[in-house]
Amino acid sequence: MISAAHLQTLILTIFLLRHVCAATSAACLQSCSAPNQPTRHVPYPFGFSPSCAIQLNCSSSDAAISVNGFPIRTIGSDSLLVSLEAKCNRSIQTFRSFFGSNYAPTSNNGILLKNCSRPATPCKLPSTAVRTNFELYDCGGVNSSVSCYSENRTEERFLSYERILESECRFLFSSISVESVNVSEISLDVQVVQIGWWIEGDCRCSEDAICTELLSPVTRQGAYRCRCREGFIGDGFLDGEGCRKEMPDCGASRFLSGKCGGTSRWVSIIGGIALGVTLMTCGGLFFCLIRRRSSVRAERSTKRLISEATGSIRIPIHPYREIEKATSGFSDKRRLGTGAYGTVYSGKLQNDEWVAIKRIKRTYTDSMEQVMNEIKLLSSVSHPNLVRLLGCSIEKGEQILVYEFMPNGTLAEQLQGTRGHGLPWATRLNIATETARAISYLHSHDPPIFHRDIKSSNILLDYNLKSKVADFGLSRLGEVEFSHISTAPQGTPGYLDPQYHQNFQLSDKSDVYSFGVVLVEIITGLKAVDFSRHQDEVNLASLVIDRIGKGRLDEIIDPFLEPQSDPWILSSIHKVAELAFRCLTYHRDMRPTMSEVLEELEQIRIARFLESDERYFSTSASNRSSSYSSSSLSEKPLCIVIKSIAAQNNRTIPRWMDGNDANFMNVDSPVSVQDPWLSEQGSPSASSLLNNVIH
Repeated sequence: MISAAHLQTLILTIFLLRHVCAATSAACLQSCSAPNQPTRHVPYPFGFSPSCAIQLNCSSSDAAISVNGFPIRTIGSDSLLVSLEAKCNRSIQTFRSFFGSNYAPTSNNGILLKNCSRPATPCKLPSTAVRTNFELYDCGGVNSSVSCYSENRTEERFLSYERILESECRFLFSSISVESVNVSEISLDVQVVQIGWWIEGDCRCSEDAICTELLSPVTRQGAYRCRCREGFIGDGFLDGEGCRKEMPDCGASRFLSGKCGGTSRWVSIIGGIALGVTLMTCGGLFFCLIRRRSSVRAERSTKRLISEATGSIRIPIHPYREIEKATSGFSDKRRLGTGAYGTVYSGKLQNDEWVAIKRIKRTYTDSMEQVMNEIKLLSSVSHPNLVRLLGCSIEKGEQILVYEFMPNGTLAEQLQGTRGHGLPWATRLNIATETARAISYLHSHDPPIFHRDIKSSNILLDYNLKSKVADFGLSRLGEVEFSHISTAPQGTPGYLDPQYHQNFQLSDKSDVYSFGVVLVEIITGLKAVDFSRHQDEVNLASLVIDRIGKGRLDEIIDPFLEPQSDPWILSSIHKVAELAFRCLTYHRDMRPTMSEVLEELEQIRIARFLESDERYFSTSASNRSSSYSSSSLSEKPLCIVIKSIAAQNNRTIPRWMDGNDANFMNVDSPVSVQDPWLSEQGSPSASSLLNNVIH
């Protein structure tokens, strides 16, 4: 028999066990673990049990975290990044896996669909990003081209699963997440779906958190998210861990009262302060000594690298204090431009010479490699149409390059009207020829040098609008490049060789393609990439190839040139366009070499002068044959031949055709030290961007 006391004890035990089990089952499991794998934790409101506000999946074999089988890359304060590997025959209904009661894909996504019976909603995603990252996928079949679906990106907007189904596409291929970095740049995450999340109800955030209110796309009811303010860490939710300061706040009054674990005795306080000051002083002196020794060691190492890079050529190394004084402490008033790798300032050195000073960003991890590469290449070449390196500074952890100053800015600024009053056609043709001469010189170097970033913003103009090619940070020697395969394209969108996306290997023909883009910029005055143009005309190279192919080049010639006013201008523009068309050929083997490009530009350039002497050539050929045989003329420089013919005909030749002008034919003439420079932006690494949009 069970006594009454024992029965009461048994009932109480069962009651307590029931409540303990209920509390255990109600708790949200926020840890994911597996044998021989580190345990992974997720913040509130995420977890791996049904009681969690937003339930995720945890793999028991490798502790991988996923959403309905799709791996999660990152968990953010407002969204998840989920991997969506490219796959040809994945049913479009699979996209339903990214919709839940508390989460849905955001409108920052471009969803890539296949086998669509009608075009999807117009997508603002540049098609080059699609072609670059998915061109190796061949799904075959009819209607197998990739269509892109997106919606207008406004704050707190989500994609609609029903509207995606309305596109009448059969397969979900992949996705690209698009984020705006600033007005002119966007960031792409390939094979990724961005999923926004929320908690329904009124805000329940910590007092040190910011509550973001939004409308649930599922229930159309109010929802929210929490995020800790700056200086605080945590998930920000009252139901979670809330927010806490990164460092405990322990003021003087709390310390004196003993609430911070201290003591209220003044003797101990004074003794502690004295000990602290002593330790800080000794530590500071020790730190300064170590830092000074480290700085000296780093400077010696950098000087050794510079010496190895330049060989027998000595590059002046300027004290940091002199550079700082020349730029007025790197004042914003002296700033000429900011690029991906650094900021360029104007400055006047102690010898009253104006220079351009490029200060490399400290956050750029490969900056020393870029700096040494540029120093090595610029010190090994000498050409009047290449910008000159005048020195560097390597003190105090800074990496600074000093160039000649260019007062007329860049070709891009002149063409787009942000500097100057416009360039006439003859000047543009001169700049194109001089630039081609510089690139041809680099390609003829032993070993050949590939610039890898030819663009209008890297073509600088001196006082006389003479062309100077700059920015050799990405340049490589040909013998190295042939054996080097890059993991991602480097250069500037709009100028990159399209075949580079196939084999990731550059050649001299890659520079030819980039120069072809510069030629069409010179003809049209348009930007190489402009998202304000129609989606099929974002990429200037594609636009010009289309117009040339249709015989409608005149539609896009820069009106400033007034081509109809002079038959020679119109004719030479068409000849340059034909040359650009050949440079932009997709297959690199069909493109001309840079020396062939230079030869054609020279012929176009002198055509006007020779046409004016057509009558002389036709009537006096027999008289000249005794003085100039074809063989003797061919052995002389072109400028000497023209000069001699003009002298016999009592004609005056233009100054740019005079053999005394270093701009014409004389590529080995010394570089003037008086010609200054204005640097443009450096070029960011680009892994994928731009062209026109694929539907």
